[in-house]
Amino acid sequence: MHRFRGRVLSLALLLVASRGHAKPMLEYQIEGLERAQRTNVEAWLGAAPETRAARANFVTSARDRVESSLQALGYYRADVDISLDRERDPWRLLIAVTPGDPVTVSSLDLQLIGAAATDPAFTRLLANKPLNEGDVLHHGHYESLRNSLLSLGQRRGYFDGELLARSVQVEPGAGAARVRLHYASGDRYRIGELRLDEEILDRELLEKLQDFEPGAPYELGTLQSLQSQLQRTGYFSAITVRPAVDERAHGEVPLDLELFPAKRHTIDVGIGYSTDTEERVSLTWRTPRVNRHGHSQETRLEYSAINPSGRVIYNIPLTHPLNDVLQLGLRVEQNEFGDLESRQQEALVRRERRHGNWVLSYHLRLLNEQWDAGPVDGNEDYLLPGISISHKHREGPLVNPTRGFSQLYSVEATSSQMGSSVDMTRLYANWIYVMPLAERHRLVARAEAGAALLGDGQRDDLAPSLSFFAGGSQSIRGFAYQSIGNEVDLLLRDGQEREFVLGGNRLAIASLEYQYTFLKDWRAAVFVDAGDAFDEGEFDASYAAGLGIHYMTPVGAIKLELARSLSEDNPGWRVHINIGAEF
Repeated sequence: MHRFRGRVLSLALLLVASRGHAKPMLEYQIEGLERAQRTNVEAWLGAAPETRAARANFVTSARDRVESSLQALGYYRADVDISLDRERDPWRLLIAVTPGDPVTVSSLDLQLIGAAATDPAFTRLLANKPLNEGDVLHHGHYESLRNSLLSLGQRRGYFDGELLARSVQVEPGAGAARVRLHYASGDRYRIGELRLDEEILDRELLEKLQDFEPGAPYELGTLQSLQSQLQRTGYFSAITVRPAVDERAHGEVPLDLELFPAKRHTIDVGIGYSTDTEERVSLTWRTPRVNRHGHSQETRLEYSAINPSGRVIYNIPLTHPLNDVLQLGLRVEQNEFGDLESRQQEALVRRERRHGNWVLSYHLRLLNEQWDAGPVDGNEDYLLPGISISHKHREGPLVNPTRGFSQLYSVEATSSQMGSSVDMTRLYANWIYVMPLAERHRLVARAEAGAALLGDGQRDDLAPSLSFFAGGSQSIRGFAYQSIGNEVDLLLRDGQEREFVLGGNRLAIASLEYQYTFLKDWRAAVFVDAGDAFDEGEFDASYAAGLGIHYMTPVGAIKLELARSLSEDNPGWRVHINIGAEF
């Protein structure tokens, strides 16, 4: 009994397996049609049959299917000849078609009734409609026009809209068709009450994210814009905005807004490497929504041998949660600038305003910086009011634009009368330009310029972080990180003299790079960098050239670059590794 059951099971499995790899029992060939016609016929016929029953049905219905597929394209007078060869295995079906002349649209009776008749969106739709008088009757184009009228009406708030007439009358003998579409839109509804399922965000703050006034004409794009604005805040994990169409009344439709709060706290751990800062580990704690008023905070701790740091930023929305934010910040940081070891403590108040792609920032920061390098040391305080303006334009992917331009300009000024150690005006500018040359080819040009204008005899009181340095993967490649600056011979305590890099009060850097994408996610690069960080009147440019290979990732390119100094007495090669977008 068990043996019998086993044989039955094996037979069943064999049958299933054989069915999955069944040989077609009929092959068919189509002659006499153009590619588009043949493709449509094949879609109507479907796959070749694999059973006798399916084969019989395929053969008997083939003519009707071929004729119907051609009629959908406007060919109502096709001559279809079918011959079947049963002697072959599998059977062979030959379908010879003479499509004949197509039916054309002799009249198109298209009417808009109601408010849609004067709606510019409907005017544009009809100006670019896929079906016109004199066209070959394509039923797909007719269906597209019909559906476009209905869907546009829904998107524009014509919730009572309907088709009063829709018909296609074909006279095959005359080769003509009459098409009727009458769309009655009714009145356009306005946006009514915005209803929240839960008051997790202050109503006044929510209104600032709306780019429409109550009673504005309904437009689906308006809802999508509100959803996008809310998503960009980071306050929510998901957002749903729905028109309550069934509750429309008095020319208005209420909106139901469903908000799903983001996690109250998130903690991210990051590990990275750069030849500038070597290995680094970061810990970031974020609270995207501290309270109903949209406050948020970010605390970040980062460790690397060269540049350990910690900072806290607390954000307070002002006139707009995305475009006008007050930031309160604290920062501690250690860094190496040339031969100087610097320790910074900073308190910051900044207002950041966005206007499209422009960002305008005002700030006031209190900086204490301590530094030393053998016989050179300092411990100074600075009160630094400042302003910066930046703009970024990209075309193509965010982290790998095909074309783009980034520019940044900043000014800080202070004086001893404000409690600072120096009288200073600090200017800085940065430019990055990405220009396509041809497919797979592009140029990337970079430039930096800066100047610290100081009072007489105050050069030694300028902190390293306010001075200028050059060198490294983001500056002049072929040189160590921030190793280029004003060089001074100083006497050590043991009486020996040594040269120290102390930075400069001026900066001028330029770079030109050619990139070639040789595979989807890979590109090669050759580049030339030049510039100097120097004290006024002591410009002595450093030069370097090199080549690299970049691998594209969702967070930017991983860059492996080999550069050689061209201006040192004993030049050598230096490897640079970095990850990130162009800007």
